[in-house]
Amino acid sequence: MSGSRENSAPSFGIRHLFDDQTYHFQALRVLSDAGVGAADMAEVLQAIATIPSGDADAWYDAFSRIAQTNEELAETCGDAKSRGLARFRAHTYWRTAEFFLSATDKRRAIAWERQIDSFDRGLADHSIAYHRYETPYENGSLKSIFFPVEGGEKRPLMIIVGGFDGTLEELYFMMGKDANERGYSVLLYEGPGQSGPVREQQMYFTHEWEKPTSAIIDDFLQKHPAYDRIILTGISLGGYLAPRAAAFDDRIDGVIAFDVMYDFGAVAEKFRPMINHPVYSKLPGISWALQNGQWVFGVQSPEAFIDAARPFTLAHVAHQIKGDVLILAGEIDHFVPLSQVDDFKKSLTNARSVESVIFSEASGGGEHCQVGATSLWHAKAFDWILRHFQ
Repeated sequence: MSGSRENSAPSFGIRHLFDDQTYHFQALRVLSDAGVGAADMAEVLQAIATIPSGDADAWYDAFSRIAQTNEELAETCGDAKSRGLARFRAHTYWRTAEFFLSATDKRRAIAWERQIDSFDRGLADHSIAYHRYETPYENGSLKSIFFPVEGGEKRPLMIIVGGFDGTLEELYFMMGKDANERGYSVLLYEGPGQSGPVREQQMYFTHEWEKPTSAIIDDFLQKHPAYDRIILTGISLGGYLAPRAAAFDDRIDGVIAFDVMYDFGAVAEKFRPMINHPVYSKLPGISWALQNGQWVFGVQSPEAFIDAARPFTLAHVAHQIKGDVLILAGEIDHFVPLSQVDDFKKSLTNARSVESVIFSEASGGGEHCQVGATSLWHAKAFDWILRHFQ
């Protein structure tokens, strides 16, 4: 027995949940919410076991199925805590279910409505205090959600914004909940091109992100004037959006680029040779990025999306940032090259302080936005906040 074991080939675990990097990344993104009670690992693993890599319909079917299972569970739970957690999981699974669908797919509207409903009902089940606001902007309005904590006015206000494909409610589980538990009041918001504005108002991305951000801050401070220090965290493409806003608004005392996105135009440009490539154009990550880019930028071709992304660079504005800056990056980020960390640092000539953290593959935080390693990047971010804003 022992001899046969010694001579047999060793058995290893699986590094990737899917062979395809994009499907792997999105599955890992769901699992990241398990730590805050908005996903269950075995439930997710069971779901992805039924999905062929690259099959958007199977992805929707698997995640909408477990979303509905959790909605049904919530209706039978007498315990409010369990009921709220089931609704948080339903929110995450509905958000995930629609991810790979085309912008015109009717199922997106179903998933959109139900993820928000589950989120709000879960907050109510857990008696979590929050306020939804709408800020007039251009010919429409922008939504935000405020999560106050007692005594939060004595500490910096944490403002969080997403990026290319996230949702407003998702930001709570990515950082907002943990910030609240550490005693920080939190404001989540979305701007043009992001989930609510693009779906409900056909309001598309602008590289002048200081405009929607300043409108949100103006409106919030009229309602809550006691907050006199602000830390803005930008997630994914938000790694460009948040620093851009900070370059034009000195009320932003600190900015976290999670992760670095010094030049989104350069990132998008990498897709141009793949548009008509017989193999690469059909890869899930390529086709999804080009389709989503057309949707959120309000353009009619992949080439037009790439052209529209060109102004999204911090090269000409980073020197205007005066506050403290934290730059996070992953060693094996499949979107953003590590060279953008140094490019960004060199351009921050007037910042009060600049720090960067590059997470290695071995640490588990090497993916884009440290997906799957939330506690790892939180440890760095919240320590940075304590050192600069205590």
